[in-house]
Amino acid sequence: MYGCEAWTISKQIQNKLEATEMWFLRRMLRILWTAKKTNERVLNEANKRRSLIRIIRKRQVTFLGHVMRRGKLEHLVTTGRFEGKRSRGRQREKIMDGLATWLGPGKVSDILAAVKDRDLWRDMIANAYKQGT
Repeated sequence: MYGCEAWTISKQIQNKLEATEMWFLRRMLRILWTAKKTNERVLNEANKRRSLIRIIRKRQVTFLGHVMRRGKLEHLVTTGRFEGKRSRGRQREKIMDGLATWLGPGKVSDILAAVKDRDLWRDMIANAYKQGT
């Protein structure tokens, strides 16, 4: 998870991370891959919930708050506001788009405004983490 603060997590990558998390859990519990156990059953045996995606998202959001309050070059890179022409084809998914969906309903501009107030920002992170979306 080193450097996960800069990852852009698409649905495909999220599915791969969840599969990896389940693979790790099955290895720790010494469950063979040929055993016909569902993921829910494995999670119940371990008394765990899926938490890898939530941990990554929480790290990303705390790093985003740090970068946005600092307001330097990283701020420009993260918000994606550059001068010049757009590239052709489908636009890439940005970190801000993924975090906006995770933090709940709202625009990216609302999130950028909330970053300035630390107490509001911490409350937003805590609420999103509790929901586990």
